[in-house]
Amino acid sequence: MRRCHLFLFGTVVVASLSASALFAAQRALQADEGTAKAATSALPAPASVIRFEDASDKARIDFTHSFGSAQLGSLLEGTGAGCIWFDYNNSGFPSLYVVNGRPLDDSMHPYPLKVKPNPPPHNHLYRNNGDGTFTDVTEQAGLDPDMYAIAVTAADYDNDGFIDLLVTGYGKTILYHNDGNGHFTDVTEKAGIKVDGWAISSTWLDYDKDGCVDLFVGRYVKFDPKYRAYYAADNYPGPLDYEGETNKLFHNNCDGTFTDVTEKSGIGAYVGRTMGVTAADFDNDGWDDIYVANDRTENFLFHNKHDGTFEEIGNDTGTAFGQNGESTSSMGPVFADLGGRGVLDLWVTDGHYNRLLQNLGKQGFEDMGASNGVSQANAQYVSWGTGVYDFDNDGLLDILIFHGGLIHLIPQEHTLFRGLGNGRFEDVSRQAGPVLSQRTVARGACFADYDNDGKVDAFLVNLGDKGKLLHNVSTNTGHWVAIKLVGAMRPGDRSFAPGPGSKSNRDGIGARVEVYAGGNRWTAERVASSGYLSQDDARLHFGLGAATQIDKLIVHWPSGRDQTLEKLAVDRVLTVEEPK
Repeated sequence: MRRCHLFLFGTVVVASLSASALFAAQRALQADEGTAKAATSALPAPASVIRFEDASDKARIDFTHSFGSAQLGSLLEGTGAGCIWFDYNNSGFPSLYVVNGRPLDDSMHPYPLKVKPNPPPHNHLYRNNGDGTFTDVTEQAGLDPDMYAIAVTAADYDNDGFIDLLVTGYGKTILYHNDGNGHFTDVTEKAGIKVDGWAISSTWLDYDKDGCVDLFVGRYVKFDPKYRAYYAADNYPGPLDYEGETNKLFHNNCDGTFTDVTEKSGIGAYVGRTMGVTAADFDNDGWDDIYVANDRTENFLFHNKHDGTFEEIGNDTGTAFGQNGESTSSMGPVFADLGGRGVLDLWVTDGHYNRLLQNLGKQGFEDMGASNGVSQANAQYVSWGTGVYDFDNDGLLDILIFHGGLIHLIPQEHTLFRGLGNGRFEDVSRQAGPVLSQRTVARGACFADYDNDGKVDAFLVNLGDKGKLLHNVSTNTGHWVAIKLVGAMRPGDRSFAPGPGSKSNRDGIGARVEVYAGGNRWTAERVASSGYLSQDDARLHFGLGAATQIDKLIVHWPSGRDQTLEKLAVDRVLTVEEPK
């Protein structure tokens, strides 16, 4: 018997319809010999079916994650790693960079390796060949750092048209400048980026709207590799066994260097245990805010005060604690307009109950995860990497979540919730292809339409195991559009305040996009990091359902400009440049 769960987000809805979206097709039948026409009832098109397949071998992506020892035995090893899709060579196809752990000194591990892997594990850059396959170009790109890497994020920090890369990990953070010729150069010291301790998820945002993206670096805990639990049984010290850490904020000086403004901004006053980080304008005031998902510590929502400082309002907005007022094990945060209301809701994966936070505007957020059943359906798992996309392009956002054991290498299957409209979701996990039912110990995940076929795919990092490329092979899908944003800022330019004459950062980070088609509206913001330890393709993807034309597209640029385009074709990637 086919399992069908309906989940409600927001208001109460009683539904007896099929879980699938119905596209009506009206046909007229003509009677014989010129008699009057008789109209039939609407005929539904075949329902879309979301489905993924493992394309790792076909795409020639052979990545195996290492946590650096023969047996899982520390918080560092269990944290895992992330990945990023980014078009580093401006080919029009996103390439994949995956970070990795590696063996460290034997004193770092309770179970040291007896035989070191040869070659040693390292990060990998897979260049997209544009034909569904990839080539490992790590060595020629210079992206094999000597570090225990955890997470990665990217932005064109110097507005030169080539996206740069930040790799974070234990004891080291590296800023790589994209040289524009397929090679990257370590400019960490030159740029003034100094991060001590264990750096984890990070993100880029132009918090002061001067046209140059700034950098927020999350830090996890003050990890002591020599600390062991007294009874070395089946557990290792967890996050609460170590002191928490402050995060770091670096202001971009628009000249290739950064200034540490952690204390000046107010960010440094808060100690947490950061796991996931993302930034977006949650209250529609035109200024990006920062959300920090903490592990066993209350989460932070740093509200941008428009003067270079931030106010922490997590508790006031209902985003700090779990459904029962507890400090949860929050992992991967995603901002998305789940209700189609023009405001960004917040989805957060967790070690227990995932949180689906409905944006109530100035009143804050309301956790709907329990009332609509999405949280309960995932309570049996530990949730990590996640993406909120319209995987079947029916015009409704879906939620894909990857799971895996928290302390032990316990593999788990993964879950997919298909959007049904009016905030309802259907559990279609076991119908979405064998790859989602194959149990793995998941960690970071990143999302992109890597083959430009209009359907969003994913790459999954599995702890101590082979990663998986999930190719979206959904059928009977709707129309779509992907938006690539290009801000007007160029090297040497400066826009010291928003308003007339100012320009947006080259990546368009912080821009809000509205799409109107077929009587519907979709809203999304261009963000950097999203989910757990990872970052998705920079292009904004919109599923349009049956709409065959975009009636209107509005871009609200960080500079304050509003740009409107009308009567646009669908089923393509559109590049939108900010007017100069």
